[in-house]
Amino acid sequence: MAGKLYIVGTPIGNLSDLSPRAIKTLSEVDFIAAEDTRVSQKLLSHFDIHKPMISYHKFSNEKREGEIIDRIANGENCAIVTDAGMPCISDPGEELVRCCHEQGIEIESVPGPSAAITALALSGLDTSRFSFEGFLSVTRKQREEHIEEIKDLRRTLIFYEAPHKLKNTLADLYDALGDRNCALCRELTKIHEEVIKGTLSQLISYYEEKSPRGECVLIVEGKKRDEDKEEITLEGAAEMAAELVSKGKKPSEACKEIAAKTPFSKSEIYKVYLEINQ
Repeated sequence: MAGKLYIVGTPIGNLSDLSPRAIKTLSEVDFIAAEDTRVSQKLLSHFDIHKPMISYHKFSNEKREGEIIDRIANGENCAIVTDAGMPCISDPGEELVRCCHEQGIEIESVPGPSAAITALALSGLDTSRFSFEGFLSVTRKQREEHIEEIKDLRRTLIFYEAPHKLKNTLADLYDALGDRNCALCRELTKIHEEVIKGTLSQLISYYEEKSPRGECVLIVEGKKRDEDKEEITLEGAAEMAAELVSKGKKPSEACKEIAAKTPFSKSEIYKVYLEINQ
């Protein structure tokens, strides 16, 4: 008789958030597939759980996946865990779960914390509709295409970001989306948990003097419905920027200022501004 795959959510910071059911499951399975066995070992040791682990991360090949599937098919129960939060959500596990479905292997969820949902609840922004966007690509072209796809969404946007890339992400979102309200949530459930509220430009200014630290979740409001703004054309926005330039503003600063007041991004306005003033 085949075993079962358990998708087990683990704490995103505070170890006390591991549920009694998760502790019971991890104690009873035959083996654990872990994103990083060193990280998971600390969690298991804290709860005095002693189970064999197998490494399973985003660079794992099909052979490793097949090995896990074979063991479950032969009667062993496996729990998949990541370094923090729910497996499969911007973390390893998606392919393994898909393979289990294809093989007819039973899957059971043991829910735990999710950084995205925790940050959304803390943000104070609209929670009725939201879009989880994960990590933006480090490749410029893919990054720009991603932001272009989401800039007109009216739902709240959720991003994961590493501290060393945060400044660039804030700048790119500001240029494309305008100066929207946002909340930066860092060190969630840890001693130094912090929620920084403001606009994208305010966060950019805040981090001009500070170095970002800790894993971050950035919550950005969706595009607003504003009939007055919707009536403004892109050409009209470019003309507004040109008027500011005539009064002494630098073109890039003028386009940035108008972007914050219209539905258009700084780059869109700047492009038309150049065409008009050639």
